[in-house]
Amino acid sequence: MKPYLCPNCKTNRSRFNRIKQVSTSIQLDPRSGEVISECSNGQLASYHMDYQGPEYKVQCGACGLIEDERTFLSFAEHNPLT
Repeated sequence: MKPYLCPNCKTNRSRFNRIKQVSTSIQLDPRSGEVISECSNGQLASYHMDYQGPEYKVQCGACGLIEDERTFLSFAEHNPLT
């Protein structure tokens, strides 16, 4: 694991919430919004795209900002501790 730094408050390097993203592919009724079916990745129709987003989101424990994990990693990399 590499260091994080919040790009919003610019001071927090130690208090974070890591949020693991778990996607569920569903098909909705277009009129009612009810779930018609849930599909696993191996069962997706050819026109249903797999989830392509990040595995983790991170929330700053000081200011509450929620962003992709790479945002916090990149900000820490460009602003190392001296």
